Amino acid sequence: MLFALPAARAAGDLTRQEPVAVTLQIGCDATPPRFSPDTLTLESGKLYALRLHNSGSKPCYFGSQSLADAVYTRKVVALDATGRTVAEVYGPIRRIEIAAGHAVEWWILPVRTGRFEDVMSTRALTEAGMKAVIEVK
Repeated sequence: MLFALPAARAAGDLTRQEPVAVTLQIGCDATPPRFSPDTLTLESGKLYALRLHNSGSKPCYFGSQSLADAVYTRKVVALDATGRTVAEVYGPIRRIEIAAGHAVEWWILPVRTGRFEDVMSTRALTEAGMKAVIEVK
């Protein structure tokens, strides 16, 4: 009977968290190509809806192998141009392609701290200076 009482639930029930919304603009066809902001700071143990918005005129990629290894992915939500959900993807994510003028929300729970400097789109855009850093404290 003790399990039925609300006070008996774990204080750190991560399934009940509301996500903190954070937006990262992806400008693959900007001059110069860039992420904006190019630095994000997140906190371990907090749920984030990392909104990746491509405001450009061509598809863009987003990826960070080290960040992907340091977070639990709750889901990825694909949004249409009006912001309406058109698909949800569950499971580990390594790289995302975002259509021109669209956005996705990568719902992540950072479980390991670190400074992740491998945020990138494509190798050519990285060489052109399109880089970002995500730090988890």
